[in-house]
Amino acid sequence: MDVSSYHGGTESTGEVQIIKDLGSSIENKDVLIIEDILETGTTLKSITELLQSRKVNSLEIVTLLDKPNRRKADIEAKYVGKKIPDEFVVGYGLDYRELYRNLPYIGTLKPEVYSN
Repeated sequence: MDVSSYHGGTESTGEVQIIKDLGSSIENKDVLIIEDILETGTTLKSITELLQSRKVNSLEIVTLLDKPNRRKADIEAKYVGKKIPDEFVVGYGLDYRELYRNLPYIGTLKPEVYSN
């Protein structure tokens, strides 16, 4: 499943778009959602509600990075790699406009780079 609420920007639009849905039934299955960054929780809340409506047996969330200070939706990950401050991060697969994704570390992007 591929879902987004960013649509190319640095802030969530609040509108969750399913880019690619699941290819098979998950009814009575144990489901683990793997997230890169949990921020507002808007996208994740929408996904969990959708998947629960498909009658899953259980549903858990794991995230590499968690920004709890940005949370707007009532949702938490069961497993968290690291809690981080409210800064825009790139590297290790995370990008800004397709840049910085291949950095071998996760770093903070200076606001002047993305606020133009």
